[in-house]
Amino acid sequence: MIFGAIEAGGTKFVVAVGDEKGQIIERASFKTREPQETMAEVVTFLKKYQADLKGIGVGSFGPIDIRKNSATYGYITHTPKVAWRNYNFVGHLKKEFDVPIAFTTDVNASAFGEVQLGAARDLNSCLYMTIGTGIGCGAIVSGEILTGLSHPEMGHILVRRNGQDRFAGICPSHSDCLEGLASGKAIQKRWGKEGKDLADNDAVWRLEAYYIAQALMNYILILSPERLIIGGGVTKQQPLLSFIRSELKALINGYIELPNLEKYVVLPKLGDDAAITGCLLLANLVKD
Repeated sequence: MIFGAIEAGGTKFVVAVGDEKGQIIERASFKTREPQETMAEVVTFLKKYQADLKGIGVGSFGPIDIRKNSATYGYITHTPKVAWRNYNFVGHLKKEFDVPIAFTTDVNASAFGEVQLGAARDLNSCLYMTIGTGIGCGAIVSGEILTGLSHPEMGHILVRRNGQDRFAGICPSHSDCLEGLASGKAIQKRWGKEGKDLADNDAVWRLEAYYIAQALMNYILILSPERLIIGGGVTKQQPLLSFIRSELKALINGYIELPNLEKYVVLPKLGDDAAITGCLLLANLVKD
């Protein structure tokens, strides 16, 4: 059986086909442009396998509407990417493919991939955080993707400011929320360089860890995940993960007993394939 997968990122789309075990058979990636151009490439790729395609899994940048009883189910909604605002993602795919379609956020797909085949395999819960252009999180609770009123927007929680930090923040909605202070865009705006060009500046990564660890503490106290997985381009900077672990230990301050942080706060085992793998696995589970 062949399944399709679409990881719809704000800067890049990844599209793939694979089997029911989440193994990728073929993949392609391309820059995110306006919907008509971008989706034409997605459709062209998947059409090659249309005769054998049993389902499609989509993990998209957001916010998106995942409420199946909603008139705008399957839409990308109030995204800052104006061309994609109120775009009927699932509806467009349905016009081209008569198969079941799973629709969730890219970080939810990553969390699902990691709990099935990655760093949280054989666990019942985990939290996946991506720190890139923005910050987003997906959570698995009791083996299921966490949803409710909508999907979580954990990248926009409020955090305590570092007393020496005078940076205003960049979030257009909340200014100095977590994403506004600690995303890749925030790093570049605050320091005047991209993160990759600041690798040897410990002050950058200690401040980053200060904010990320606060968020992780809140997630731990609210959701009690069995593993914390942190991905995204910003995490490729070598000292960051160790700084986050140290800051998190200090913040928890013995209030609850944490596992070995080297094994508890980890990078994704599936690497950059977490989301696309999760999409393949969700495609195998979805029913119309």
